[in-house]
Amino acid sequence: MSTPGPLLEVRNLHVTYGAGTRAVRGVDLKLSAGQKLGIAGESGCGKSTLALALLRLLPASANLSGEILLDGEDVLTMRWGRLRAVRWAGASIVFQGAMHSLNAVHRVGEQIAEPVLLHGKSTAAAARRRAGDLLEQVGLPAARADAYPHELSGGQRQRVMIAMALACDPRLIVADEPTTALDVMIQAQILRLIGQLVADNDISLLMISHDLSVLADTCDRLAVMYAGRVVEEGPADQVFTDAQHPYGLALSAAFPRIGDPASRRAPRGLPGDPPDPSALPPGCTFHPRCPVALDECATEDPALREAGVGRLAACVRVAAVPAPGLPPA
Repeated sequence: MSTPGPLLEVRNLHVTYGAGTRAVRGVDLKLSAGQKLGIAGESGCGKSTLALALLRLLPASANLSGEILLDGEDVLTMRWGRLRAVRWAGASIVFQGAMHSLNAVHRVGEQIAEPVLLHGKSTAAAARRRAGDLLEQVGLPAARADAYPHELSGGQRQRVMIAMALACDPRLIVADEPTTALDVMIQAQILRLIGQLVADNDISLLMISHDLSVLADTCDRLAVMYAGRVVEEGPADQVFTDAQHPYGLALSAAFPRIGDPASRRAPRGLPGDPPDPSALPPGCTFHPRCPVALDECATEDPALREAGVGRLAACVRVAAVPAPGLPPA
């Protein structure tokens, strides 16, 4: 039963492996019913770990603390039976890499119908009809239900994954890099499809991507993760065009601006890689790569602070002056 307040609320979530690998560090997020929230960041910043943690899909070696409230219930303390009921029906996930997520020896229609049957929502015949209806909803002929995954293109397999996520009418869909390895045209089609399905079915969406421009076009709000924590959050278009954290600026600057010759001739980048989660640097974890770091950044790890209306950023510069632009590369 739904309760007043956010549909999803993550409070001080930590995910560690072993004694010192800190994959997610103190993440706080809120997602209202019908809202679309994007999570951006480079590979290794904790995005997929966060996505899997939301439905307790991480391996047994992961240690989780904090709270993940879905309709007011803490996913981390749910009994197995309740968690099984919540998966797919309350919240579902679209994994990255559909070919690896689908079972190669089962027809796709069977795989779409499986969660419907497991949740006791219909008979076998009705579940098969539901699979066909869902395939048509995502733009595939119902007859493709008899196909095996290898008989479908990458874009078609991704549509099957989206159909599967919709099978039990969830209130929340977590999409983890849903357009990975797809060409630009198919990526645009999948993104339009997701946006339309979310609007038509009044579903909340949490989308994860390394592509800031995709999230800015798709989502209402955007959170930027670095080294396992959120370093900036705000309206998606504002974070993309006017980031207040140097890391958000670097991600945005990596995309050339159409019609801007300077952007095309001198593309910007960010040297290096995110730090190893088992050996995080002291102070602000971004400071070794930050082009505008101050002396105190090597010792102070700032918390998220107000950076404008409805905006947050974890940078010592935010409190003193507006976040500066990055110097030319």
